[in-house]
Amino acid sequence: MPKKNSTVVAEFLFEGFSSFDWQHRLGFFIVFLTLYLLTLSGNMIIVTIIRLDRHLHTPMYFFLSMLSISETFYTIAIIPRMLAGLLNPYRGIDIQCCATQLFFYLTFGINNCFLLTAMGYDRYVAICNPLRYSVIMGRKACILLASGSLGIGLSMAIVQVTSVFGLPFCDEFVIAHFFCDVRPLLKLSCTDTTINEIINFIVSVCVLVVPMGLVFISYVVIISTILKIASAEGRKKAFATCASHLTVVIIHYGCASIIYLKPKSQTSLGQDRLISVTYTVITPLLNPVVYSLRNKEVKEALRKAIGLRPLSS
Repeated sequence: MPKKNSTVVAEFLFEGFSSFDWQHRLGFFIVFLTLYLLTLSGNMIIVTIIRLDRHLHTPMYFFLSMLSISETFYTIAIIPRMLAGLLNPYRGIDIQCCATQLFFYLTFGINNCFLLTAMGYDRYVAICNPLRYSVIMGRKACILLASGSLGIGLSMAIVQVTSVFGLPFCDEFVIAHFFCDVRPLLKLSCTDTTINEIINFIVSVCVLVVPMGLVFISYVVIISTILKIASAEGRKKAFATCASHLTVVIIHYGCASIIYLKPKSQTSLGQDRLISVTYTVITPLLNPVVYSLRNKEVKEALRKAIGLRPLSS
């Protein structure tokens, strides 16, 4: 039960980067704004190129475009408010806006996790069952996998938001973070949050451990299949088709796991905040960067789109 004589909180304040002086915050603002604009433009370029180039109308690039769109909405949910907080660290956020931000952050963050899993499955079918690839990964299957990822994101976000904002908040109103996230909010509640911590852990396991396990199993089978390919050129080509996806997967799941799967006793909100900067600002930029630099087909399509001669010609 809430404490007696406590004041019900109607508005939160982000601690964010308020401990830094104005010059440092301005420096962070310029850096984060630059990364944000690069992320938005990079992801939109990826989506546009895939849409315009018929050679990229394949399941792998369909999932890549869905991931780019999801990453765009994910950053929109977090970064504009963070940038505003760097300029005005004492600007509050009411509970309804905080719940809305958490909902969209979780929806698209979880959607990203399962889209990466779907992309892993696509690579598994392409390499381990190439003769049936076009049958298994048809248009209907791709749409079902993409909508299923979004559906899981929406349902898990509803569970988490309902769990967190069903709690009373009184007296404490400073969120030790730069956006509304589950653990910092639970720490502000003036009642026992054991059940909510358990719900948070179960959701984290479902959206991180399960997809990571599926991707890991997929790549164990993929690598064993690649190693059986007789020619060195064939092995190199097969590895190349997986390298971009694997790079994004390791960074994405790595950062998320450190934040959400750590035992409560080992949680440092300051450390989590630093990792969250990587997870919310830098990781979304990796998607267009990694796929444009490491993927030959995307590079060729980009050169064609800006009127340059393809490298393969």
